[in-house]
Amino acid sequence: MAQTGRSKTNVRSKRRRPLDEEGIIPILARAVREVENAVNRDGKVNGSNRTKFHAAGLLIREEKARLDDDKSIPQKEREDINKRLDGLAMIMVKALARDQSLGSLLDPNAPISAATQKLKRDMLLASGAELDIDDILIIDDSPSTSPEDSSKSVLPASVRRAELANPFLPPVYARNPRVTGLLQNWELIDPLFRAFEQGGQAASMELPEARSLATPGGLDLMRHQARFIESAKAGHRSYLLADEPGLGKTAQALLAAEATNSFPLLVVVPNVVKRNWEREVDRWIPHRIASVIHGDGDDLDAFSDVIIINYDILDRHAGWASRFGFAGMVVDEAHFIKNRDSQRSMNVQRIANAVRSRHGNPLMIALTGTPLINAVEDFRMIWKFLGWIDDDKPMTALMAKLEGLELTPADGAFFPEARQCVIDMGIVRRRKADVAKDIPARRVADIPVELDDEIGRSIRDSEAALMQRLVERYDRIIAGRGDRPAGIDADIVRLVANAEVEESKNSTSQDNVFAMVRRIGQAKANLAADYTVQLANSVGKVVFFAKHVDVMDAAEAHFAKVGLSTTSIRGNQSAEARTKAIDDFTNDPNVAVIVCSLTAAGVGINLQVASNVVLSELSWTSAEQTQAIDRVHRIGQELPVTAWRIIAAQTIDSRIADLIDSKAGLAARALDGDDSELEQSMSVQMAALTALLTDALQQRLAD
Repeated sequence: MAQTGRSKTNVRSKRRRPLDEEGIIPILARAVREVENAVNRDGKVNGSNRTKFHAAGLLIREEKARLDDDKSIPQKEREDINKRLDGLAMIMVKALARDQSLGSLLDPNAPISAATQKLKRDMLLASGAELDIDDILIIDDSPSTSPEDSSKSVLPASVRRAELANPFLPPVYARNPRVTGLLQNWELIDPLFRAFEQGGQAASMELPEARSLATPGGLDLMRHQARFIESAKAGHRSYLLADEPGLGKTAQALLAAEATNSFPLLVVVPNVVKRNWEREVDRWIPHRIASVIHGDGDDLDAFSDVIIINYDILDRHAGWASRFGFAGMVVDEAHFIKNRDSQRSMNVQRIANAVRSRHGNPLMIALTGTPLINAVEDFRMIWKFLGWIDDDKPMTALMAKLEGLELTPADGAFFPEARQCVIDMGIVRRRKADVAKDIPARRVADIPVELDDEIGRSIRDSEAALMQRLVERYDRIIAGRGDRPAGIDADIVRLVANAEVEESKNSTSQDNVFAMVRRIGQAKANLAADYTVQLANSVGKVVFFAKHVDVMDAAEAHFAKVGLSTTSIRGNQSAEARTKAIDDFTNDPNVAVIVCSLTAAGVGINLQVASNVVLSELSWTSAEQTQAIDRVHRIGQELPVTAWRIIAAQTIDSRIADLIDSKAGLAARALDGDDSELEQSMSVQMAALTALLTDALQQRLAD
């Protein structure tokens, strides 16, 4: 790593005057205080604050040496400056006591990174110091590092075929002219963060009015969604879309890609919502093909329009993804990348930089209902992903907006104006309360999840065994009757399904329908709890429903592990304990989740302090599901209510969810006086088995 070869005395002699309130000390004090605040809040500091700590330490050491060398400084002034520097040094020692890893930076022989050299230079320039050209130009000749681990990196066969099909995909290097002006020598990232700490107007850019609510999938958008799409049509290309959960961020991102033809589109998501994104593509832009990457990507279709990958396996695929030629990139739950030193953050940034370099003006969207977890500093990596800033300065577009203000951080008016400049770069934040008139008062949203572990494979094996048993029983009855029908005998299908239900009630087999659904609930417990944590961090209080005690126990253990305060309502509670649980959830701002039994808490209680419900296990009746949701959706509720139903994809869980919905629809039609003919009543268990057997028989006929 290159270091400047200047002598200390040369630079010191060029400073305009002894350090005072107009010089370096206020700048050092601000940097040291920011490090102190970070270490007091988190117990440790991130890379940015380590750089500040190192730069401040170097400058304090230099100022001490300058005072010893410069005999022209009056004694009183020398003592005053020394006292201030000693005060700053004591603050640094206190920070070191909290985060001892900072100690290595105080070693006089510690290597000085290019970032530290740049920050030190910027501090000196901001203080009014005059520097030699060698001190202004910082050359970083350190070896480049890549977050990609070659031992993990993979190249799916489908990607190789796609690359061979289009071998002449040249990079389109975006022009990034340097903006010079009043702010050229100012450190601006921290002032921008402070601008958001000070608050002000709503953090949402102005959006054009919607011209149409129609979509390619035949579904109608809500007005606030359509306005976002209109903005993309008008030419905007980077967004921090921070709407509250339940306002349709996924649909907005996909339809913005459609409006701007930003395909192929890369979507990086948490594992728990990977399947949901595939389903949403089919709902909103059904003419587009989506492909989900699992593991090494052996089943990836690289010719798809939308490629979906989860954070956990991104390290294996960052290599080819960086050169693939994506026209857009969406990062869901973008607060996952807030730690600049994490592997997933480095991989996301690497791919994002490559997408911008190749395309020039790609669609970049960060989705999160939780843009800030601990501090405004959490914005840093999201803004970097969007191309608004790099490691230490605003990029061209934002810099041009800031220069247009003709203000500096020394002006009080700079901060609200600078905040608006960042918002206009593409921050969109709407709450349920803001758009309540556009949203249904109550809705159920399904979140399909994958059971891709050993338990999931066991459940699918049990489902296959159940289906085989049903088919064999059907065949035996047909053979005993002596005349095989040309098609499927619906009466015998129902007979077989009914017999299976009756036998399952007293069976201990893991292959019966009741045991299978319970095992699915157990397998979904942590996934449902993880999704609940995301909701709680985004919107506050959440009601979590489960049927079985072991699922409730697993969820509460997960909440405790991540530090979320909870209470619960169970069937074995006393009336006093139940009342206390409800009161704690309602009145204690620290209690984020109430874990409820579907049977014990489904009626007679009021939980309307929340507007989000998670249904981790499915009910056997639509009425039970409705009763659970109605604990929140009741008179006095001022916000639209969303029930998030966690569904195990590619299992009987999906079939049961559809049946519950269909029976709810039949009940509604009957209550509304509709003349539609009602189907013969049967239990959800029997209906599910009837559907499974019918599917198997139809597949056999097709073969």
